[in-house]
Amino acid sequence: MASTNMASAASGFVLSLNVAAATTNSLSSRVMFPTKNNGGSRLVVRASDEAAASAPATATPPAEGEAKPKPPPIGPKRGAKVKILRKESYWYKGTGSVVAVDQDPKTRYPVVVRFNKVNYANVSTNNYALDEILEVE
Repeated sequence: MASTNMASAASGFVLSLNVAAATTNSLSSRVMFPTKNNGGSRLVVRASDEAAASAPATATPPAEGEAKPKPPPIGPKRGAKVKILRKESYWYKGTGSVVAVDQDPKTRYPVVVRFNKVNYANVSTNNYALDEILEVE
């Protein structure tokens, strides 16, 4: 794929207004800022109020009394001590403390655990799945 520079691709900047007017001359509703002649190519930008006009004007905000209840938090609480069950982990069978738990159910490794000792890469935290940790006292 070839990439083009926008400055060299456009020979002018044209702004076209979408305003219904009594005049039939379409050039009266355009503003053009010519730069240089590059074979007649130009960039056209048009603004429209159609999207704003099609939106319903009588949108009612949801009632505060009908708010959905929050789902229960997943995973251990922050600061809880957990034992690592992932066999390939440097901290396998070791304990660490939970730093944060991502509440998005689509996250693969939502639990961030911090350890007292560092691994070979001088890292002291790692993310784990909910089934790779066991909460201990």
